[in-house]
Amino acid sequence: MKKIITIIIGVVFLISCERDTDNLGPNLSDIYGDFQVFGDFESNTKNVDFSIGESVGFTARFNKTVDWEVRIVGQKSGATKILTGKSKTLDEINANWDGSTTTLPMFKNESCNAYLALVEEGYNDTILGIVVDSTRFNEGFVVADFESGVNPGWEVFKQSGGDMSFSIVQNDSAAEKSNYYDLGGEVNFDYLIGYIYFPASAYGLPAFPLSPVPSNVYFNVMLGKSEVINNEIILFQFLEDENGDGVFQPGSEDMYSIELKSINADWETISVKYSDLVALVNGAPAAPNGNGIHEPDKLMQVNTLFLADPASGYSQTFMDYIIFTENEALQP
Repeated sequence: MKKIITIIIGVVFLISCERDTDNLGPNLSDIYGDFQVFGDFESNTKNVDFSIGESVGFTARFNKTVDWEVRIVGQKSGATKILTGKSKTLDEINANWDGSTTTLPMFKNESCNAYLALVEEGYNDTILGIVVDSTRFNEGFVVADFESGVNPGWEVFKQSGGDMSFSIVQNDSAAEKSNYYDLGGEVNFDYLIGYIYFPASAYGLPAFPLSPVPSNVYFNVMLGKSEVINNEIILFQFLEDENGDGVFQPGSEDMYSIELKSINADWETISVKYSDLVALVNGAPAAPNGNGIHEPDKLMQVNTLFLADPASGYSQTFMDYIIFTENEALQP
């Protein structure tokens, strides 16, 4: 009897050891098994209103763990969103689209196609005609998106140079919605080609409605250009009304700046934390003229100056969707 009990205990021990060993590594069928699709690539809706928080969830199911990519492409805008993962299943948690964009421009109210790719398995699938009824809403203060034309409170100036544009363009290629601003021209006697000033008064305000905490405030703008342009200089200036008299005093109040060159040919989002802005003189950092304290709640005007070396010929840049956000940079 003792011998029988000993044998039974040994068998149980061996079985338990085998189970533990099986759990230490991946299932061999995940590595060497033939790939099979158990559930087709599908979406949980064909119409979505991102402006009210709706989203699109994608589903699919396979017999083994795979690296997958879902690419959503706007048929009018060309906007792209990419979702990636490694799993046996796609579901509304790991493959969920909230209307955001990976590659600008942003999505429009348009029909989109979704493409599933499993590169290692040589497998692809497509969902056609997911309709965006309304795009997602971004929290923040919009300085300009150029959808309603030129605000009469803005100050716009362009030099009397050659091929001057400085105008709003309506095109589906706009970074956001339908319109963007074309800054372009050739001036052979001055660096300045033209400018647009955006005073808070244009919105009926003494100052922009921003947090007083500079590290919480982000300035965001979308920029692009033609591939043949390489001489553009864009200068953004931020004028603070420190004494609250409604007038900027250049010699005694702070003006911070951003100078940008080598803009991407494709649309890109530039985001800068307000606390990282510096005072510039001829493009070089300098001491501010005011109290030297970043005070976004006292910001009374944002200036956009478009410049180029007068000896360098024609220059051009596209600008869209100037917006202040708080707590994080713009997530388009």
